[in-house]
Amino acid sequence: MRFRPRLLLRLMAIHRTLVRYGLDEIILATHLFRPLRFVYRLSPRNWRRRVHHLPRGVRIRLALEALGPIFVKFGQAVSTRRDLLPDDIADELVKLQDQVPPFPSEEFRHIVEAALGAPVGELFARFDPDPIAAASIAQVHGARLHDGSEVVVKALRPGMRDVIERDVEVLYAIAELAHRYWKAARRLRPVEVVAEYEKTITDELDLMREAANGAQLRRNWQGSALLYVPEIHWDLCRPNVVTMERIHGIHISDMDALRAANTNIRRLAHNGVEIFFTQVFRHNFFHADMHPGNIFVDVSDPEHPRYLAIDFGIIGTLSERDQHYLAENFLAFFNRDYHRVARLHVDSGWVPPDTRVEELEFAIRTVCEPIFNKPLKDISFGQVLLRLFETARRFNMEVQPQLVLLQKTLLNIEGLGRQLYPELDLWETAQPVLEEWMRERTSPRTMFTRLYQSFPEISENMQALPPLVSALIHRTSEGNIRFRVEDPELSGLRSDNARQHRQRYGAITGAALLLGGVFWLGMGIAPEWLGWGLGGAGVACLAWHRPR
Repeated sequence: MRFRPRLLLRLMAIHRTLVRYGLDEIILATHLFRPLRFVYRLSPRNWRRRVHHLPRGVRIRLALEALGPIFVKFGQAVSTRRDLLPDDIADELVKLQDQVPPFPSEEFRHIVEAALGAPVGELFARFDPDPIAAASIAQVHGARLHDGSEVVVKALRPGMRDVIERDVEVLYAIAELAHRYWKAARRLRPVEVVAEYEKTITDELDLMREAANGAQLRRNWQGSALLYVPEIHWDLCRPNVVTMERIHGIHISDMDALRAANTNIRRLAHNGVEIFFTQVFRHNFFHADMHPGNIFVDVSDPEHPRYLAIDFGIIGTLSERDQHYLAENFLAFFNRDYHRVARLHVDSGWVPPDTRVEELEFAIRTVCEPIFNKPLKDISFGQVLLRLFETARRFNMEVQPQLVLLQKTLLNIEGLGRQLYPELDLWETAQPVLEEWMRERTSPRTMFTRLYQSFPEISENMQALPPLVSALIHRTSEGNIRFRVEDPELSGLRSDNARQHRQRYGAITGAALLLGGVFWLGMGIAPEWLGWGLGGAGVACLAWHRPR
């Protein structure tokens, strides 16, 4: 890896910031920077170092603010886990959620006018000069439309894209160094993790994408009593400016205000877990930046409080395969079926294929069994995470970069639950949601719906079969079919390929028979036994040719 001048300058700037806020000793105490201690102590800047009298938490917060948006986002994520932080640091990091120093209002106004192509006075009946909130990437001001609607206007901070690109370059440099010189890097896949993060943070810089995410979330939860998503005003949205309905509620972290409103805290915490699992598995479209600064509570009906969500820049989705394995893992975990958990980890490729399932089962049971039947307040997740990391290292469990966003969100949700209602039973709340989703996923109605949606593709494949069969018969009759002797590895690959083709054509045939039976019965054509026979043959064919 070659260090470019911009990268070296950024690393030096990070070092200066750490020294300025008296955090260099913390950083240099870590394993990665120990070789630099000697160079650091020779620095003339260190000879006349001043004593910093600000509290430790304040210095950490100020340093993260000075270092930029990626570091602020790290502080935001960590701030949701007060159980893993000293109180003085947690109290300060919470301020990073929406209390980052703002940039000048005149500059904000200029950005909005340049993006929307008109003076603010023409666009809005009222525009508030003081910001409502200032975060790491954007700033928000209140306004009123000419029709009387209350809205908020969000604009990106100036120069954000260059700042993000510069710091992502630093992350890549650290990840590549780790990949080259750290034995555990192959398992932790740091370069892939940074690449996944780069996609996420780059998407967050496009406010039109955020507006689209918000519109989709609003459709998903339209009419729900659990979550409300504000309306997007599309005419006032651009890649660096977004305008949406203004919501009014209590910050999720303001426990005093929630209690003063007689809010049913237990139900609120329960609903938060249900919302998360519904987004991940039923909608496959989840809000992945759920720190307290982005969540409010509508307490107009205190007994049935409703979440109010904002900031949709980071949205997560899963592949169907990952979704299935995760749901199976969760349910097996809830049922304490640790053998099933271990087997799923092997089948999904998350651990090496030669892993002994029984050994992995025993290790998972040892870590997880002590936390069942305990409320959140009695669980030391710091200890649980350490044990899980040890288990992962022992079995060479690879990090799945595509799941990092989900894991981060799950940690945020668990942290919120701990703040709201420490007696919350996460397992009891999540299990019914997952079980219902699995039942729906495997129901005959869902199967028929999927087959119906796939019928055009199945039909095309079926139309392609006769020419293929005819060509095969023709070549066979002319003696043009050749057989080759190959080495064992190539033979194995060919066998796998052939098996996949058999499964594919068997599935097509089974689907065709099943659809034929359904249409036969649906049309009311006699004899009915033929319809049932076709359907049964199709189901048997699908079962026989399912992937093993």
